[in-house]
Amino acid sequence: MEHLTVVDEIFLRTHRGMGTPIALQGLWRTPDAMEPALLQAIHDRLRLGRLGRRVVGARIPGARRAWRPNTGAHPLDLLPDHGETAETAWPTTPNPGRVAGPLADHAILAWADSLGADLDPEFAPGWRLSAARLEDGGTVVAITCSHALADARGLIHAVTAALRSLDPATELPPLGEAPHRTTSSEWADATSQWATIVGGTARALYRRIPRLLARHTTEHVPRESAADRAAPPNPGAPRYSRPLLLTFDATHWDTTASTLGGTPNSLFIHLIANILWHNGFPNPTITASLPVDTRDEPRVDNDLAMTEIAVQPTDTPATIRDKARSAYQRRMSSPAGLPEEILQVIPDRWAYSLSKGAGERDILCSNIGTLPDAVRKVGPHDCTRVAARAIHPGITVFPRTQLAGYLSDLGDTYTLALVGLGADNDSLPEAIEKACAAIGLRSAPW
Repeated sequence: MEHLTVVDEIFLRTHRGMGTPIALQGLWRTPDAMEPALLQAIHDRLRLGRLGRRVVGARIPGARRAWRPNTGAHPLDLLPDHGETAETAWPTTPNPGRVAGPLADHAILAWADSLGADLDPEFAPGWRLSAARLEDGGTVVAITCSHALADARGLIHAVTAALRSLDPATELPPLGEAPHRTTSSEWADATSQWATIVGGTARALYRRIPRLLARHTTEHVPRESAADRAAPPNPGAPRYSRPLLLTFDATHWDTTASTLGGTPNSLFIHLIANILWHNGFPNPTITASLPVDTRDEPRVDNDLAMTEIAVQPTDTPATIRDKARSAYQRRMSSPAGLPEEILQVIPDRWAYSLSKGAGERDILCSNIGTLPDAVRKVGPHDCTRVAARAIHPGITVFPRTQLAGYLSDLGDTYTLALVGLGADNDSLPEAIEKACAAIGLRSAPW
């Protein structure tokens, strides 16, 4: 039996309306039309892979929620084109409220942003595969999933496994649901959880939880309900800035980083911080949140930790390199120094209060790293662009984070996805241009 981790449950609570909703998304772009049969084959493999699972609750107090296979899925979501050949014709499935295809370049992200609705890792499928024809004759494919199911590297591993299994010689796993968990196994898990928490921490629990909870008594903690989970995003809710996707020549990026005494990663952090300052951030110090992949092998999970550094206007990619190297040796601690398992045995609203704002800093710099060769080709189709990012469907609770950046490496190209979550985001394109010009970087649209 596989249980949810503490990080899984943090993202599950954001899905349930406690905090900022987060869905992860991978985007692939090919210069030619992709066949519906190929897309359906990828969908089938994702459905039978590690994304095909859902959360089931525990019946014993103290036992953790667990993952159970779920072969149900949202159907393949194809944005129809017009005038296709018989060989490549797509079904003309209606998409109420969505733009009709084919898409112009400027409409790709608006379409992709609309794909985060109705993802539910508990009571419905938590992921969706979508594709749209483009005006230039190409195809854009999007895989979108609730962050409760996987982090960015986990989503990439899921897609990689699906693409590799397109080999006709590869057999699909059999359909079927895993059996229900036994009560005895839940009792064992509950006993283990409580032993971890109680051992050496009873005094900390007694002294610190009341103070931490009192700190939030004047704050609104959302209450979840089945109706809330099913409700569509509020069209009148505040909107974050339109996401931006930029590409950079990888050789030029790496050379720039080396010339400035840094690494490709420290150049990334430096750029995001300076974009925020150019966009009017008033404070002389920017605190950057840095996700750290903690996997010892490829897994479709939330297998990450967070660390942080403080960035000053005088910092260079060289000084940020040294700060980041030191920061990667430490991790952000659990709430009030308590065992993190406490978040899995207390009521969800208490856990939300204790973990509220966990990992949130002024900027988020998520370096997803080098993408595997398997994602550079979908069947016979070469992928000229690949991007990974987060979206926030139906956002109404805004985090401390003002600007989030996601960097991925496709060999000869770096792709930078940016999402502004602050109050003044209309000037982001100008801020990006100024920050890039200051260090000699040149960007191009995705």
